Amino acid sequence: MKSDTQLKHDVMEELRWEPSVTSTDITVAADGGVVTLSGTVPHYAEKWAAERAIQRVKGVKAIAEEMEVNLTGGHQRKDSEIAQAIVDALKWNVWVRDEVVATVEKGWVTLRGNVQWGYERSSAEDAVSYLIGVKGVTNKITIKSSVQPTEVKEAIEKALKRDAEMDTEHITVSSVGGKVTLTGTASSWHERDKAAEAAWNAPGVTEVENNLAVAY
Repeated sequence: MKSDTQLKHDVMEELRWEPSVTSTDITVAADGGVVTLSGTVPHYAEKWAAERAIQRVKGVKAIAEEMEVNLTGGHQRKDSEIAQAIVDALKWNVWVRDEVVATVEKGWVTLRGNVQWGYERSSAEDAVSYLIGVKGVTNKITIKSSVQPTEVKEAIEKALKRDAEMDTEHITVSSVGGKVTLTGTASSWHERDKAAEAAWNAPGVTEVENNLAVAY
């Protein structure tokens, strides 16, 4: 098991290795596998990139993300400009339904509306997260599926077993109606995310609670 000092070193090295992370103001702390990121980044997309980068580091069990977006220079935009860019981004995304709407307040975007699938919900968030001027995104889109959630648990378990990258021995799936809960352990952040993705793909699923812990 890595020491906190070694884990902190590895995380900092990974942040330096990731070309999309340009900020030199990110501070890293490690305590028992929990990594805390603080400091500032120039835009929301970089905040996201930094979090994704440290998920690749072996030994990271949990992430406390306390970074702030400090827009400077060409990254600053009026809320009205951001709102217009969001309208265009959502309109031109083939996976985003017309029912999705956004509000912008001081650079923070809130998404609302109804969709039928998890990928439609995440696609809307992806569409706005990389826009200039965005300081953060709150996704309040509701999933209202027209498909009845029948045999959801079995369908997800089969999907997990089909995936060559998944070790399903320590993953437990439970479902109540359209809500799916994943418990147990995953061998990496990638595996944790893949399990949630498989759960969202099951017909009729309206909510996924991913309680998988990352264990090395």
